Amino acid sequence: MSNPVITHQPGAGSYGTNVQTGEWSTGLCSCCSDILVCAMGFICPLALSCYTANKYGENACLACVPGGMTAMRTHMRLTYGIQGTICNDALMTCCCGFFEMCRMAREIRIRNGDV
Repeated sequence: MSNPVITHQPGAGSYGTNVQTGEWSTGLCSCCSDILVCAMGFICPLALSCYTANKYGENACLACVPGGMTAMRTHMRLTYGIQGTICNDALMTCCCGFFEMCRMAREIRIRNGDV
């Protein structure tokens, strides 16, 4: 009996059903495009993190777990077919946490048609 030969690896495009351009819908510093998200993030970033996790279908407590937002950003990227790496996800959530959380919340609102 012979073993099957794998000729190609699965790509990120197979995860999501709403794949468009491979980019985020808004820029990192596009807070003015959704004032509600920006205000919520400025007043209480933890509330925005919990809201984002909940709207994405994850447990709201994910925002309180170390590395939880990085994991959610990675999953979101794969689901929506957005280009990037896990290393980039970790850097963005650690170094640009507020702005990245706002962008993730805007992405979910845009993809759900809430904006």
